Formats: sequence, C-alpha cells, structure tokens
Amino acid sequence: MLRNDDVRIVSSSIKIPLLPKPSHSHSHSPLATARSHIANAANSITQLIHSFTAHSTELTRTALRKPLPSPSSLLCSATLSLTDERKGGGASSSPILCSASLSLAEESQQKARQSEERVLISEVLVRNKDGEELERKDLEAEAAQALKACRPNSALTVREVQDDVHRIINSGYFCSCVPVAVDTRDGIRLIFQVEPNQEFQGLVCEGANVLPAKVLENSFGDGYGKVINLKRLDEAISSINGWYMERGLFAMVSAVEILSGGILRLQVSEAEVNNISIRFLDRKTGETTVGKTKPETILRQITTKKGQVYSMLQGKRDVETVLTMGIMEDVSIIPQPADAGKVDLVMNVVERPSGGFSAGGGISSGITSGPLRGLIGSFAYSHRNVFGRNQKLNISLERGQIDSIFRINYTDPWIQGDDKRTSRTIMIQNSRTPGTIVHGNVDGNSSLTIGRITGGMEFSRPIRPKWSGTAGLIFQRAGVRDDKGDPIIKDCYSSPLTASGNTHDDTLLAKIETVYTGSGDHGSSMFVLNVEQGLPLLSEWLSFTRVNTRARKGVEIGPARILLSLSGGHVKGNFSPYEAFAIGGTNSVRGYEEGGVGSGRSYVVGSGEISFPMFGPVEGVVFSDYGTDLGSGPTVPGDPAGARGKPGSGHGYGFGIRVDSPLGPLRLEYAFNDQKDKRFHFGVGHRN
Repeated sequence: MLRNDDVRIVSSSIKIPLLPKPSHSHSHSPLATARSHIANAANSITQLIHSFTAHSTELTRTALRKPLPSPSSLLCSATLSLTDERKGGGASSSPILCSASLSLAEESQQKARQSEERVLISEVLVRNKDGEELERKDLEAEAAQALKACRPNSALTVREVQDDVHRIINSGYFCSCVPVAVDTRDGIRLIFQVEPNQEFQGLVCEGANVLPAKVLENSFGDGYGKVINLKRLDEAISSINGWYMERGLFAMVSAVEILSGGILRLQVSEAEVNNISIRFLDRKTGETTVGKTKPETILRQITTKKGQVYSMLQGKRDVETVLTMGIMEDVSIIPQPADAGKVDLVMNVVERPSGGFSAGGGISSGITSGPLRGLIGSFAYSHRNVFGRNQKLNISLERGQIDSIFRINYTDPWIQGDDKRTSRTIMIQNSRTPGTIVHGNVDGNSSLTIGRITGGMEFSRPIRPKWSGTAGLIFQRAGVRDDKGDPIIKDCYSSPLTASGNTHDDTLLAKIETVYTGSGDHGSSMFVLNVEQGLPLLSEWLSFTRVNTRARKGVEIGPARILLSLSGGHVKGNFSPYEAFAIGGTNSVRGYEEGGVGSGRSYVVGSGEISFPMFGPVEGVVFSDYGTDLGSGPTVPGDPAGARGKPGSGHGYGFGIRVDSPLGPLRLEYAFNDQKDKRFHFGVGHRN
C-alpha cells in the first residue's frame, strides 16, 4: 500500500539564486551524483591499470625474449580524465566519457604501447564492498546485466573495464563501483565491488511553498521501500520541474541529497516577487519618460502581487488586462533578479494619446425609404484617461435623415477603494428615432418620430469568470412628434401614441442585467438577461416590467462556421406603444422591412446561418430567420401591428457576403420571405 506518512514539506529560509549557471544546476542533479561516484572510482581504476600493466609487461617480455627494465627505469603514471559527453559529441547514452592514457617515461616504451593491449580475464564477479556475495540477488543481476564488455574468458582493455564501471553506476542502483583484479591460478579474476543505494524511507522537501503535496506523492510514492534508483530520481525531479514549467512559475528543484536512513532531501528554489514597478517609455524614442497615468491605476489591474511566486502565464494575463484598459499602446513585463533569490518585476508601458476628435458614419435600421436611406454621420470627442485614472469621457453627435442622437457618457471603470472592480457610468442622452418600426410608413405617418431624453447611472462588476452584472437607475421622458416637429398623441387611426395620454411619458427604470461571454469573438457563446422595472414614484409615471434575453452559440466545422441565435422578451404592465418589441428587418427577420412582421408585447426570434471564407476578407453566408409576437400584437395599446395588417409571425431566408473593413463587418444580404417578397439588406457591424 502506498505510504505518504514520510512525505512532508518543510518551509526553508535558504534562498537559491534565481537563475543558476548550468554547471551549478547540474551539480545537484542525480546524474551529477553518478558522476561523483565515477570520480570516486578513479583511484581504483588507476590501481587496476597498474595491475593490467604488470600482466601486459609480462606477456610482452615473454614474447620478445628480452629482459624487463629495472623498476627505476620505468616510470608509469595513469591519468583519468572525465569529459562531458555532450561537449565531446559521443553517441553513448552515458552522460560521462571516461578515457585513460598510459604515459611512460622512456620513448621506446611509449612506442611499444601506442595501442592499448588486452589482458585475458578468466572470471568476472559482482560482489559487495567487502568482497562477499550481495544479499539481494536482484541487484546483483542488475549489475551483471549492465556489463557489456567484461565477460569470462575475454581479453579486455582498461577502457572497456572503465566503460562497464560507468554502466553499473549509470544503472542508478549503486553509489560506488570498484573494479579489482585478482591473479589466480586459472588467470585474472575481475571483481566489481559495488555498494547499493539505500532504500527510500522518506522525503523532506524544503522551500516548496506552492508545490502541492500530491505532486510529491505522485512522483515519489511508488518508490517507498525500494532501493533508490538515481535514474528514477532524475525522472521524478524532472516531473516536479515540469509541473512548475507548465504553470509558468519561476521555480525548480535546485539540490538533492540522500541522507542516512534512506531519507531524500529536496531543496526547491521558488522566486518570489519582491517589488513591482511601472516604467513609462516614450512612444517615439523608447526612452524613459514621465507618464500621465497614475501608477496605482495600472497596478490595481494586475493579479501578480508582492510575495507570490512569479508566474509567466499570470504575467501574460496581466499584460493583456492592462492593454484592455484602452490607454496603453504597448505593455511588457521584464523580470530582474533581486536579493535572496527573489525577483523584481518592471512593467514597461507606452501610453496612447489620451483623447481627440473623430468623425464617422453608419447605417440606421429604422429608415426604409428616402434618398439618403439610413445614412448617419457622426462627430465625437473622447478622452480615455481623465485625471490619469483611466476614467473615460465621451461626447458624441449622430445625425441622419431622421435620426439624431446627442450623448454624453462619463465612465469610471474601477471606483476607487472598491475591491470588486465595480465600474460606474453616468449617461445623458437626447435622441430622435423614426417611429416607422412600430407604426409603419404606409398610413401617412412616414415622418413620425420618437423623441427621448434620458439620464441615469449604472454600476457594473465581474461576477465570476466570463460573467458580469449591471444594475442601474434611468429616467426617461419620451414622446411622439409629427413631420413638423409638433407633439401628437394619436395616429391616423385615432390610436394612442403614448401610455399616459399626455404628449410625453415619464418613466423611472430600475435595471438589472447579467451577461455571459465566451472568448469575446462574435462567433463565441453569449448569453444576456435584462430585466427593467418601471417605478411609479409619481402617479403619472409608468409602471411595467420588461424582460429581454438573447443567446448565441457558434460551432466551427472545418472552414465553415455555424451560428445559432435566439432572442425573446415580454412586457407586463402599462407601457408606451413605441416600446413594443418590433419584429422584422436586418437585425431580426430578414426578407421583411424593419418591424414588418409585427409589434408585440412578447416576441421570439430565432436565426441560423452558415458562413464560409471565399477570398481575402470576403466570406459568404446563407441564413434562415423566424420571428413571432406569440399572438401578443393586439395587447399593445392601440394595436399598431393589427391596424397596419402585420402578420404577427414570419420567416425569411437568403444569402449574402460579409466584408471585413475598418468600419467593421459590412453585410450585404439578399433575402426572401414567406410572403414571396424579396429584399436587399445592408448593415454595418455584427447582428445583435
């Protein structure tokens, strides 16, 4: 059974340099331990060389029939050089290349031994360091299996013996291996005296503050009670380092030690964030400059805090968060080593111009006739960094054939002192929109317009990842005017145009909205639920409840993308006719003019489309839409849809092209409806 009682984590005050040199990091690895074992065997191999030299000299003397030089005239020394295989370019799997060279003082002896001579080995044994048989036969078998060159009745060179010593050490089970040559009556007996590693009995991990104990258990738990294998230990350390790397954390196992009693001691170096500073760079020269944004406005946006282990992935998200503020042109984080193994973070930011004037244009979905059909011009002034706190001021004017909107918005994206990232928006708006969407343009009211004066305040905050919530209070005064600009309260059918019977309706709306967004792309999943409640604080103020919801789901199949959308809503209470849900048009049921399907107290609209790339920025699309007022048209005050013969439900289908442009997606579509009518639709931007 897996035992975890001996796995424990101990906090340590020892700090390792954040970015150690490669040689320093290797010196603490299990394979580096194997190198030290090989180095410890160097003296024994030197002695083996002397033994082999004596036997080789005897064989040479017998073959040449010449007297052996006196010991004083023969200077024999052996040097053992260890070189890193990766530097030497060797192809062996062993991390160490060991070479031995025999140097003789006399030039004639050097020429005689230019090539290594072989010595006949009669027997090869594996024993413990005392020369006795190993208690564990499985370890003896591991050592014997590692031998490649050293076999009984084989002629060996010193290099071949050395290579087999390395193979035994590199098997991972032994902490030392000493080759001993014994001269017997039957020949030379070669004994490899090995010392097995201890059995793994527990683990002490120091400095690992964020590493879960489960990771240690998974890495070392299956080795409990078994002989420590250095190769397996190296794999376990690699898995721990891999856990840090996958999460982008600046951390690694910096030292490993086998203590008495089979206890493994791991020392982990985790680079904690020491300080975070903001450095403003000039957008033209790249030199350090004075920024307009207050540093605390930027620092409150990032999730990396002092004392945390620095994560590159978290740093990347922080960079993206700062960029979404809209006031920075470029953002980067530079980690720099600090004292005691910590890291300082320097965030380099390049500010965008804070404000200016702009002009543009668009298309109104409410205009269905006229020489400048639906064309809107706009002029705006914006300042995106008021007071250096990322507060935004927008003043805009849009003017079209009938439409006009004058709007002032002031937004504080993060109220000071709030830890929930709550934003506040103050809005004032004066608008005029065509009334044809609800009341049609075939009854002499083609120039009927709806005027609204609106003011209010909204608060928004993230609820959870990908979810946000909004609450607000909005006051609206709205009324209907004819083509001369005079207020009117009835249309040509003597149906009321206002709910109160006055020239205008006053409404105080309490608003609650929740929004889910997937990746943020148009084709990603989306869900919106909006609830508005009219508060009759005064008797003449309207009282109603309006619920509206939208959902969207995109699916990619090869190069094509399927987009499904569904929307619906309902109003209960006393509301104005022009506030009815209009069905039909470019952003509703295509194939019908704006509001041509119906105007209801309730509605449902579903749409499905398939888009596919054609060439460059152009893509094709086929679509089908359906909408209905669920039979609620007659419940709208004055029944504007029934008076104008709107069907109340309908569907359309067609095809079109989309072009990606600086103004946004340009949509040109040709649609057929169930009334056998055909219609072109042109729009800018994505469908609602």
